[in-house]
Amino acid sequence: MSERSVRIESKVGLHARPAALFVQTAAKAPGDVTVAKRGGRPVNAKSILAVLAMDARHGEEVTITADGKDAEQLLDSLEELLSTPEPEGA
Repeated sequence: MSERSVRIESKVGLHARPAALFVQTAAKAPGDVTVAKRGGRPVNAKSILAVLAMDARHGEEVTITADGKDAEQLLDSLEELLSTPEPEGA
């Protein structure tokens, strides 16, 4: 299992469009993908409801974990989404 800590740079946090892009990207992975706020319980990163319920805001750090063959590439993509101030198309 691979793990990465990332600071959320989007002004709206992990809500609305950034959350949808994050979940869509995570959903492409065949293995398990979770995301958690610092000190919080990990949630399924493929579930829009779970991700929105986390209430992750601008400037907070989250930990993303992924397993499977291409876990590192997936984490690279998810990290890029979270560390970009405004995702493309927003």
